[in-house]
Amino acid sequence: MRNRSRRAELSDRDGGAARFASAISRHPREFVGIVIATLAVAAIFTNALFLQHGPHPAPIFAARPLAVPATPVALPRPRAAEPVAAPAAPARSQTQIIGDIQRELTRKGFYDGAADGIWGAKTDSAARDFVQAAGLTINVEASEVLLRAITSSNVSKAATASAPPRNDPIAQLIAPSSQVLAIQRALADFGYGQIKPTGVYDPATKAAIEKFERDRRLAVTGVISEQLTRELSAVTGRPLE
Repeated sequence: MRNRSRRAELSDRDGGAARFASAISRHPREFVGIVIATLAVAAIFTNALFLQHGPHPAPIFAARPLAVPATPVALPRPRAAEPVAAPAAPARSQTQIIGDIQRELTRKGFYDGAADGIWGAKTDSAARDFVQAAGLTINVEASEVLLRAITSSNVSKAATASAPPRNDPIAQLIAPSSQVLAIQRALADFGYGQIKPTGVYDPATKAAIEKFERDRRLAVTGVISEQLTRELSAVTGRPLE
């Protein structure tokens, strides 16, 4: 019995194999297509499941993406507006500066000429009188520094000097002279003696004039003359008239 059933089983298996081979022989193209399709599907599954190092761009089983908390983005701070520099004031001419100096000296009583913007002997003497009266140590020249000093000072000619009595001829004779004062300052500035600029002709002024005349090979007189004034003005480059 057992041998018979085994023979029957073997017979059925052989018959199935024969039928399968017969089907392949009748439809070879279809069989080849099925085999290729089966291999392709197997390759796709193998690649998707075992050969990918990262997530597949189109996975078989779609997974819900993890929610990533939004990182707040810091907005740039608005830049403060830069202050606009005020345009520089145009430089003033020497004529304008001298004219303002003359007007300020007139207002304080040191100058009684015209505000013509020309730095002459009268303007120079008035400026030096102011500097001496105010006790300043600035250069007496046409500059904004001198103009600011005059404008900001409370010194006036009336408060620092008194005029000699009109009915006293001797006082009028020895009264300070602006020309003498200018000559004294020029001689002192250029090393012709320790002269105190007072505007009064004195022995120290006479000695300084004699020394200047000897240096310039002039006739030694020691007096203030037109020739002395002209030579001293040429040497110092300063108007003394």
